[in-house]
Amino acid sequence: MPDDLSPQHRFGELSLATFVDRLTSSDPVPGGGSASAVAASLAAGLVAMVAALSDRPKYVDHAALHGRAQEVGRRLATRFLQLADEDAEAYGTFAAAAKLPRETDEERVTRSAALAAAARKAAEVPLATVEACLELVSMAESLVGRSNVNASSDLYVATLLGEAAARGAAENVLVNLPSIGDEGLAGKMTSSVMSLLDSIEELAAAAQAMVRDGATREPLPE
Repeated sequence: MPDDLSPQHRFGELSLATFVDRLTSSDPVPGGGSASAVAASLAAGLVAMVAALSDRPKYVDHAALHGRAQEVGRRLATRFLQLADEDAEAYGTFAAAAKLPRETDEERVTRSAALAAAARKAAEVPLATVEACLELVSMAESLVGRSNVNASSDLYVATLLGEAAARGAAENVLVNLPSIGDEGLAGKMTSSVMSLLDSIEELAAAAQAMVRDGATREPLPE
C-alpha cells in the first residue's frame, strides 16, 4: 500500500483539494471505487444536514425521524470514507499479487491463489459501498416531505450522489468478479449487486419525484 494511505494519512484526513489532486495524477489510487465512496460520504453529510435544519417547531411531528437521520447520516459519512480507504488498500493488495513471480508451477499456483483472494476482497469492498448506499438513499427518501422544505433540493442532490456512488461501486464489484475464479460466488455477488441497484434506483426516483411535487407526508409510524 502506498505510504500516502498509511493510518495517519487516510483520505478522510486530506483536504478536498489534495484528494482531487491525487485523482488527477497517474497514481491508480485513489480510483473510481474510492471516488464513489467519497461521493456517497458527501451525500450522507447532506442527509444529516437536512435533518439538522429540520429541528423546528413546524416539523416537530417528524422529530424522531430527524434524530435517526442525523445519526445515520453521520455514521454513513464516516463509513464511506473508511470504505474509500479500504478500496484503495484492496487494489494495492491485488496489484501486489499480480507482481508475484510465476516462473515455476508452484509460483503460478501461489500467484493464482493470491490473485483470487485479492480479487474477492476488491469486489467485497465496493459491494459494501453499494449496500451502504441503499441505507443512505432510503433515509433520504424517508426525509422527503417530512423535513425542512427549504432544504428539499439538498435531499435531491443526496439521492443523485447516492445513486451515482452505488453505480460506480457496482462497476468495481463486477470488474473484479472474473478474477475470483469461482463462478458460483461471482453469480451470487452479481445478483446481489444488481438487486441492490434496482432498489436504490427505485428509491432515488421516488424521492426525486416527491421533491419536484413538493407534497408533505404523514409521520412515519413509530
